[in-house]
Amino acid sequence: MIWLLILVFALCLVLRFPIAFSLGLACLAYVLAAGIPLIILPMKMYSGIDVFVLLSVPGFILAGNLMNQGGLTEKIINFCNHLLGHIRGGLSLANIGTSMLFAGISGTAISDTASIGAVMIPAMKKEGYGAGFSCAVTAASSTVGPMIPPSVPMIIAATLSGLSVGKLFLAGAIPGFLLGLGLMLVAYYISVKKQYPKHPRSTLKQVAVGFIDTFWALLMTAIILFGIIGGVFTPTEASIIAVIYALFIGLFIYKKLTFRNIQVVILDSMKTASSLMILVGFANLFGWILITERLPQLISSEILAFTDNKYLVLLLINLLLIAVGTFMETIAALLILFPILLQVAMTVGVDPVHFSVIAVLNLMIGLTTPPVGVCLFVAASIGKVSIGEVSKASLPFLLISLLVLVLVTLFPSLSLFLPGLFIA
Repeated sequence: MIWLLILVFALCLVLRFPIAFSLGLACLAYVLAAGIPLIILPMKMYSGIDVFVLLSVPGFILAGNLMNQGGLTEKIINFCNHLLGHIRGGLSLANIGTSMLFAGISGTAISDTASIGAVMIPAMKKEGYGAGFSCAVTAASSTVGPMIPPSVPMIIAATLSGLSVGKLFLAGAIPGFLLGLGLMLVAYYISVKKQYPKHPRSTLKQVAVGFIDTFWALLMTAIILFGIIGGVFTPTEASIIAVIYALFIGLFIYKKLTFRNIQVVILDSMKTASSLMILVGFANLFGWILITERLPQLISSEILAFTDNKYLVLLLINLLLIAVGTFMETIAALLILFPILLQVAMTVGVDPVHFSVIAVLNLMIGLTTPPVGVCLFVAASIGKVSIGEVSKASLPFLLISLLVLVLVTLFPSLSLFLPGLFIA
């Protein structure tokens, strides 16, 4: 019966159904074929959504959209340009730096690609950067965002594993900064090789003004992170504080928000959050069926029968998650695979916090893996270039991302140092 579930799910994906509907139709086919009462569908869907920490996701989505609509993206870009624009290929470095700073606001890779790419890709093309390179650096840098707190994928991983959200936020920080630094090195090397332009060095006054412009946005990230870590408020409460803060900053500091565009932002955020919650509900139902069919135990036993070496197991998991991440949305992949693979990893002695970082990083890399990485398609559509050109230009960035993944996999301290330092 499990083959019917997988067959219907795969068929729906091939027919380009949304992931949530693919999961729902596959589950419906299984339930009907197995003669299970249909009441199980809403029961299992609701139990998947009825998790307190998941309430933070709509809040963070709304806060990020409010800050983005409030003109934050342009201010961060200007600040990064003042810091890095005088270096060869400075605009590409500013692109990556913007993603690292913007990470604390959006928390998702696709939104980073769309928001930052809409500004940076045309600007880079106008200054003489290659179109493929401009799209590739934007797509690659967007994967840094979900590694640096606050991060929606990390919240989902915490929900699925029962781990502290604060711990996972801290665990992703060093790998995220390593990834950003690695991408900057690649961008700089390519820029020097192709003699991409650089700007005159900014004065200290310009840098200071740029920092002041972005200070309020950076302060929000600090409030959220240290508030959660210090136990001042829960992630859900932090998301509401972030929304109130974003409204205040957008209305009274940046003065870019109006009541009309606030309405648009709320509607867009509702659509995003509701589609995500439907996905969570169907994924929980899908997971319940997999557990009923004992698929996690089967996968675990097969992997452990092949090898019980921790690093070989992690290698197999890495390969699987990167492959899945190329064609499946990050949250959906986490919801379906994370509980199963976490069980396998813990069996061979992998720390669950360490594994959570590995899983999220894998899926982020998958978003920029040719030929079907979602972020590559988003960037290509903004830059009006072929996916083939963007895929070719993204290969150096993919290689450095894989190198960072290897380092994070082999050295658990990169993920565990900060949580051990701040959280007992």
